Amino acid sequence: MYQLAWHLPVYSTMIAQTVRDPNLIGQVQTAFNHFIQTGQVWALLIGLVIGYMIRNLTSYG
Repeated sequence: MYQLAWHLPVYSTMIAQTVRDPNLIGQVQTAFNHFIQTGQVWALLIGLVIGYMIRNLTSYG
């Protein structure tokens, strides 16, 4: 195992990292609220509808 770790680059052997904000649910809620407030949800829905329509127009059978 030591020989395997010897050949790895230095940056890939780092495993631990520091956690600044452990509130995962709060981060997800903040990101979702930002997603809604900026109107990106409408862009997602419009893209899904247009993509579905294009898929149906270009499919055969």
